[in-house]
Amino acid sequence: MFQFAEPYYFLLLLPAALALWFAYARRVRVATVFAPTNRLPASSGSWRKTMRHILPALYLLGVVPAIVALARPQTVLEKTAVSANAIAIQMVTDVSGSMQALDFSASDKAVTRLDVVKDTFARFIERRPDDLVGLVIFGGYATSVVPLTIDHGALLHSLKGVETPRLRLDKDGNVANQEEQMTAIGDALATAAARLEKTEIKSKVIVLLSDGESNAGIIKPDEAIKAAKALGIKVYTIGVGSNGRAPFLAQDMFGRKTVQYAEVRIDETLLRRIAEDTKGLYFNVRDPKGLARALNEIDKLEKTAVSKERFNQYREWYPPLLAGSLVMLALAAFFNMMMFKEII
Repeated sequence: MFQFAEPYYFLLLLPAALALWFAYARRVRVATVFAPTNRLPASSGSWRKTMRHILPALYLLGVVPAIVALARPQTVLEKTAVSANAIAIQMVTDVSGSMQALDFSASDKAVTRLDVVKDTFARFIERRPDDLVGLVIFGGYATSVVPLTIDHGALLHSLKGVETPRLRLDKDGNVANQEEQMTAIGDALATAAARLEKTEIKSKVIVLLSDGESNAGIIKPDEAIKAAKALGIKVYTIGVGSNGRAPFLAQDMFGRKTVQYAEVRIDETLLRRIAEDTKGLYFNVRDPKGLARALNEIDKLEKTAVSKERFNQYREWYPPLLAGSLVMLALAAFFNMMMFKEII
């Protein structure tokens, strides 16, 4: 963004323009009554006369850039927001196998539940530039992908790379990574709470999203709820989808892509209890618009009401203008002294 830091200096252009008018105004300075003008030599142009006419403009060309330099033209390079009491938010998302379901797809494009969650989470994070935000993902176990950070660019980059684990089969055709396809809600909640425990920010929030039942992990959900309550952490839970059959992208025996249906179950009772016990809210969403509405509601409830200080970094453009002004004024003074033995 380009701006002038002190634009009131442009008022100096008014006296400069007035000086130019006086320099070039036609005035009769000397008159001779009944002079025999026919005896005077014919008037002819000379380089001295031309320079006498040009010099006022040359001085003005030296003054104008100096005035513009005084107004301090500058380009704003960066704006940084500093907040004293921002909210610390841990985004916790399920990446178990059921997040590959296609029931959130649009009519013209097939997308998984996880694709929609990532896109909606990204928009939620972008609306909260002053908050510390971290990211935890979980399937059969929980992983802290990004610690609490104000660098939301790095956070969004990591969020784009989040994927559900691919099925790996052993030599007998059995699933070798079955645990990664499961759902460890207790571990995920405890991991997010542990990350928030170390921050000095008073207001702490967890946004936990899952589409399954807690069927894995070391820490029981009830133990994780107690930990969150003890730390004063408010948990908003989002249940994705509903119990029943959901479409999944698969391959047939010939390697062709097909859509198959599988049973999915969501433990709404647990998610609702987590929210109620920690003074949060539970949302059940069954389409992308519902997910967006849920996060919009959380965004409204958890506002960062703090005073901000803005520190700006600029690129100043006055040095070249000032240098050009000095060069023009020096040339004007040089020609005036050499030709007319005058400084001005």
